[in-house]
Amino acid sequence: MPHLENVVLCRESQVSILQSLFGERHHFSFPSIFIYGHTASGKTYVTQTLLKTLELPHVFMNCVECFTSRLLLEQILNKLNHLRSSEGGCSTHITCETFNDFVRLFKQITKAESLKDQTVYIVLDKAEYLRDMEANLLPGFLRLQELTDRNVTVLFLSEIVWEKFRPNTGCFEPFVLYFPDYSIGNLQKILSHDHPPEYSADFYAAYINILLGVFYTVCRDLKELRHLAVLNFPKYCEPVVKGEANERDTRKLWRNIEPHLKRAMQTVYLREISSSQWEKVQKDDTDPAQLKGLSAYTHVELPYYSKFILIAAYLASYNPARTDKRFFLKHHGKIKKTSFLKKHEKTSNHLLGPKPFPLDRLLAILYSIVDSRVAPTANIFSQITSLVTLQLLTLVGHDDQLDGPKYKCTVSLDFIRAIARTVNFDIIKYLYDFL
Repeated sequence: MPHLENVVLCRESQVSILQSLFGERHHFSFPSIFIYGHTASGKTYVTQTLLKTLELPHVFMNCVECFTSRLLLEQILNKLNHLRSSEGGCSTHITCETFNDFVRLFKQITKAESLKDQTVYIVLDKAEYLRDMEANLLPGFLRLQELTDRNVTVLFLSEIVWEKFRPNTGCFEPFVLYFPDYSIGNLQKILSHDHPPEYSADFYAAYINILLGVFYTVCRDLKELRHLAVLNFPKYCEPVVKGEANERDTRKLWRNIEPHLKRAMQTVYLREISSSQWEKVQKDDTDPAQLKGLSAYTHVELPYYSKFILIAAYLASYNPARTDKRFFLKHHGKIKKTSFLKKHEKTSNHLLGPKPFPLDRLLAILYSIVDSRVAPTANIFSQITSLVTLQLLTLVGHDDQLDGPKYKCTVSLDFIRAIARTVNFDIIKYLYDFL
């Protein structure tokens, strides 16, 4: 059996807690465990790896695939029945319509010798979808050990907190385990672990360090970063393959990969093109915008005020908040230009990525740049929501009740220029610094 430390990286604390909760095979474990954390924080991978490595009897269910309670209950029972009869040949299909039938059939299945003296684990991934099913389903799973009088543990995996789950009646509090986001050091360690065998670990670690330096401010998703790392690595090592540089010539390697990472900020992360299209872009060294079918949202015709909202969002994302007075007030007084050129602002804001901004600032800029008077009606707010749905704006968070929701603009300067031309708006004079 491989050591879990070598298989599961940067989750030692969570693995240790789960192992202590599982205990020995014949021990009664905790009735229910609720595991939550943001997407790509290792919840599913750690749980599956731990159960498979320890060779514990378990069934893994995705609640997105089992969109009705009957389908979910039948899948659980049939997978358990398959575990019981794996040594004795094929098994018959089990039908189950209610949770009462599920409890009765679960008791019958777990009487088998192969499941009798050890804990059975039921893993429900994307557990937030249980809230849209029958009201008795979630309380029933929470109390399944009590209802069946069997050695069973139900694990709920979700991206939202337990407080959003807690039912009004019949609730049994599970053991709650939080998976925090990976830090930049964790991501560096995990991604560097995937280095190709034909290159040294130090060479690939240097590449990952460059990749995270570009994308970490706008993307913390391990799956996305791993996808980006695989797609862009051939371009990074291209000078080495051609014999134009060696593995330690980091400056030359950086100059070669920089424009391609910049393109990836606008294309691959937003899934505008497929992986095969992106490889073609790298091979032919063409402009991604010339590809057919690129970016569905670049061809959509936005409503009139949505165009100004998007322009205002871009200005709020890339201009410092203290420049608003200079650009959007008619009588702002005398402001020295040198006061805006601080040492740490010599780097273009476009290389640093978009910054979050509050809704109030977005609306203030919108009212300043639009031609006519705009009332803050429900129509304006619905258009902001539509831009978020189209992934032209990103909702960063709304935990701070004082500031309200915060957004980021996720489109490129070229896209904003194209939008501005349709409304005869000169965006350049409003940009503090640009490429």
